Amino acid sequence: MIRLPAVAGAFYEGKRDSLLSRIEWCYTHPHGPGSLPSPGKKGKRVLGLVSPHAGYMYSGPVAAHGYSLLALSPSETVVVLGPNHTGMGSGVSLSPHRAWRTPLGEVEVDGELSRSIAEECQLADLDEAAHLYEHSIEVQLPFLQHLFGSRFRLVAICMMLQDERTSEEVGRVLGEVLKGRKAVIIASTDFTHYEPQERARKKDERALRRIESLDWKGLLRTVEEEDLTMCGYGPVAAMLRACLELGAREGKLLKYATSGDIAGPMPEVVGYGSLAVTG
Repeated sequence: MIRLPAVAGAFYEGKRDSLLSRIEWCYTHPHGPGSLPSPGKKGKRVLGLVSPHAGYMYSGPVAAHGYSLLALSPSETVVVLGPNHTGMGSGVSLSPHRAWRTPLGEVEVDGELSRSIAEECQLADLDEAAHLYEHSIEVQLPFLQHLFGSRFRLVAICMMLQDERTSEEVGRVLGEVLKGRKAVIIASTDFTHYEPQERARKKDERALRRIESLDWKGLLRTVEEEDLTMCGYGPVAAMLRACLELGAREGKLLKYATSGDIAGPMPEVVGYGSLAVTG
């Protein structure tokens, strides 16, 4: 069973060559890292990433910062946690597919690991419906394929439930099952949605500080207290909880920018952040 692309041709280019060109554009954009990634060099072990999931023409240069760092710390297993924008499927849904397809080819799913997580996590199910049209996980895959080709396997988890209990349970289970594996957890989220530039920046700074300090419970409190329209706070909290279990020592902001920074001034913007958690 193959999960077919839902947003190819919309959030990113639908043809291989044009998609590769767009990814390179993301890296070399003024708000990107400035150059293409250099796999092979050694860097700190990346346990987790926060990565945006808007159209590449808006958030791609910010996302490229995280993937540029990940190139120095390749993983055999990539867990991508994303929020559920469609309202379809169960509260926590693991992809039951054999592979996910993009214009760059197919990404194999680690079915055995996905089943183990579903068995260990009382709140999770193997569920196809949540993934059919959800973009938050899909848009991470071309960046990963550009870096690693087919040299990794995917675990895709879509979170409709994003409360503290769910984040704790998903994070705890991931921390347990990933011990001893060469793995990274990517939390897919955008930050403030459709507010004026300066207001969005100020609100997002509070959430970014919580993530940098690895304070997953504090992040959830900040989202509630500040009424932040961050769509993937649960995936980020679960990623942080898991990374602490895996020996995380540092959280670092790699890049923050808004849609107005990248695409030009606009009355209301969306905030994007790329952050890394290292051991």
